[in-house]
Amino acid sequence: MMLPALVAMSLADFPFPPVNASLNAASAVFLVIALICIKNRFVRGHVIFILSAVTTSTVFLGFYITFHTYRAMHGIAVTRFPATNTLRPIYQAILITHTILAVATLPLVIITLLRAYRKQWIRHRKIAVWTFPIWLYVSVTGVIIYWMLSAAGAYHA
Repeated sequence: MMLPALVAMSLADFPFPPVNASLNAASAVFLVIALICIKNRFVRGHVIFILSAVTTSTVFLGFYITFHTYRAMHGIAVTRFPATNTLRPIYQAILITHTILAVATLPLVIITLLRAYRKQWIRHRKIAVWTFPIWLYVSVTGVIIYWMLSAAGAYHA
């Protein structure tokens, strides 16, 4: 049975980077499906997939904070893209835009959800047209950042 193995697992053993990339990928897929649903006036499907994206993004955020807090508390250096890799400028451009927009995403999502909850549909749509592409960009670039770090061997340095 797998349960005892999970209980014995420490945070050091948990595969945070690939799990976080998977959560970001799931969020991106849920967002695209939610957009398709609302474009086809399938409101219930839209709500289900938006809440799924919120859930996967929330779990991601919890894991991301846990991962970096654990590493900081144990003196483990931040994962860095190798300086000698020719793709470093592209990686840095993606990382910088991802980080800035990730900070903006949380309040945008909260405001967008609150407006939907309050049935303020016109105000909801006005902010959703900004929230959606930013949130999607952050989710997709989160996966790209993981792939680039992984391919460059940064997790095994």
